Amino acid sequence: MPASSAATTVAQRIAQALPQLTPSHRQVADYVLERPLQVATLPIDELAATVGVSVATANRFARALGFDGYASFRAELVRGFEPLVAPVERLRGNLARPSTVAEVFAMALEESQGNIGATRQALDPASCETAVARVLGARTVFIAGFGASAWLAGLLHHGLDAYCGDVRLLSSVSGVTHGARALSRGGPQDLLVALTFPRYLTDTVALTGLARSQGIGVLALTDRPSSPIAPLADVALYAQTETRYRPNCETSVLALIEALTSAVALRAPQAYQAASKVVHAVMPWLHGAQHLRAASTPKIKQRPVPRAPAGKKKIR
Repeated sequence: MPASSAATTVAQRIAQALPQLTPSHRQVADYVLERPLQVATLPIDELAATVGVSVATANRFARALGFDGYASFRAELVRGFEPLVAPVERLRGNLARPSTVAEVFAMALEESQGNIGATRQALDPASCETAVARVLGARTVFIAGFGASAWLAGLLHHGLDAYCGDVRLLSSVSGVTHGARALSRGGPQDLLVALTFPRYLTDTVALTGLARSQGIGVLALTDRPSSPIAPLADVALYAQTETRYRPNCETSVLALIEALTSAVALRAPQAYQAASKVVHAVMPWLHGAQHLRAASTPKIKQRPVPRAPAGKKKIR
């Protein structure tokens, strides 16, 4: 059931029961209608404290809507919100378990290692080959990622920039409309690399759809075939992103990005020369490399200044 349908079901029940609700029940109802997703993440005691009513009142409110109690009311509200609520629920459960900081460090590192391993196992060799060929064959490579994926998109841009003639990052201070304007000038010679992971952002999905309508090729970096951008892609590479303490494990996505850029470097024509040019260009900003820059820069010989012949005075 879509998230909107779940919220509508509860909203319809509230509308039907509204004439019979007490003032305190209406107080809870107003809060639920304004923040259905937030309520879906709250146990009964936290909702009661937030709204300013008793736990018994919150439970009676759920019964007034025709539910067996608050648990079934919340379950109905959560239905359809699962992808959004699941990370919060996992975090709540994990924080309730006693653990040390060192244990959390170890657990997070183990999760990253496991996700990278799962990502590697799921790689399709043909998709990898196609992805690299599409990147190197594109006139312009557009990269779209928003929210947390914007940082990953920037790292992908950084990795491809040395080997591709024209790489453009669509996430900017001007928002998604900047990306839409850039893609409107694209065509079949170009490629959009779209990154999105749960919780999927509509901006990335919308730009991917726009790219398809323009005939632009699409390479999707996402988590599973059911991702909203997977059906829009010509080729997709998947990263496992399961984690206990955060919405996604970005380590595995970064590993996939590094694998992609490494493969592009392998197949790029004159990759060594391109990498050398980049190193030479940034050398003045590398600590301890200034003397190498000075040694590699040819010195210009100074022409001697002619002196006036002896015995003659200089004309002033």
